[in-house]
Amino acid sequence: MELHLKDKLFVVTGATSGIGHSIARSLIKEGAKVIVNARGEEKLSAFKNEFHDQIEIHQGDITTDATISSLIMKIGKRHLDGIVFNAGGPPPKSFNETKLQDWDNAYDSLLRWKVKLSKEFIPLLKTNNYGRMLFIESVSVKQPIDNLILSNSLRLAVVGFVKTLSSEVADSGITVNILAPGYHSTPRMEQLFKKKAMLLGISPQEAKLEFEKEILVGKMGDTDDLASLATWLLSPHSRYITGQTINVDGGLAKGSL
Repeated sequence: MELHLKDKLFVVTGATSGIGHSIARSLIKEGAKVIVNARGEEKLSAFKNEFHDQIEIHQGDITTDATISSLIMKIGKRHLDGIVFNAGGPPPKSFNETKLQDWDNAYDSLLRWKVKLSKEFIPLLKTNNYGRMLFIESVSVKQPIDNLILSNSLRLAVVGFVKTLSSEVADSGITVNILAPGYHSTPRMEQLFKKKAMLLGISPQEAKLEFEKEILVGKMGDTDDLASLATWLLSPHSRYITGQTINVDGGLAKGSL
């Protein structure tokens, strides 16, 4: 299918590993130009060297105001077609393990920066009467995951934000959606393997097998498969889909919604 993304401009945050990296590569494959954001200079430079003219790099922690401001300056008055909101989540903890500062930090890392970035980008997208905003969250918004109380809680706030925002900008040609990944082969999952291994007194590899038992298809997801759906949602073909939270979880979530 021709996605009509050639030379369109996107921003992908958290783009040097895991899901963000796969989405950025998928957009590039379709001929798009991508501003890739991440904290690590070495990985960003390697990405730039691989694709040259199709990539611009933007280094910094996207959850901070300074990085958001410099990103807006980098885009300037150019026509922006879409943005992928993607960043790592808070550390795995149970409620008893958390302190109030952990909750404040989780607000900053999971919600605040997305609101601020949206505030900055929406006027640009409205000027063009077109835009795609895609938030990468977690299947935990449909079914809580053990030892992720911070993520389970704050990502639900993102769902409420996105659903409400989608109705406010729909008449401007802007769609706003969420992908809710289940267990995929990413560095984030390695943290969960270690946490489960510690709690159960087993090896990380055995912990991985325990996670896979929860998945109906029986194995971890491939981030490239998820990226193909994300790329379609970032294309003009998705004009009639907005305000949705779409599971990509191999049947992990047991609810009907």
